[in-house]
Amino acid sequence: MKTASITENLNYLEDRPAVSVLLKTDSTKEVRILMKKGQQMKEHKAPFPIVVSLFEGAIDFGVAGEKMQLKKGDLIALDASVPHDLFCTEDAIIRLTIATADSVDRVKNVAN
Repeated sequence: MKTASITENLNYLEDRPAVSVLLKTDSTKEVRILMKKGQQMKEHKAPFPIVVSLFEGAIDFGVAGEKMQLKKGDLIALDASVPHDLFCTEDAIIRLTIATADSVDRVKNVAN
């Protein structure tokens, strides 16, 4: 059994989204992304399917050029290689589920 908290030890960064691994399982990595209002993650693609869960706040989520607003409690699943971007409209706590074969460093590079 593994446990983690998405709401403990929140360390927002002023200049970019903060990315940290909450826990790893045999099939996924659960990643927390903390974004302050106005921060963004430019368009990118994931090499494997992902699930984005908005735990707190609000973001504009772009998928292949179409924008939608995600708010607290919303989830979105994307297949591999789908272009997407994020713009934070209200300080946000995001849970990102990625495949174990995917790299957390890849996510961190997108956040920089």
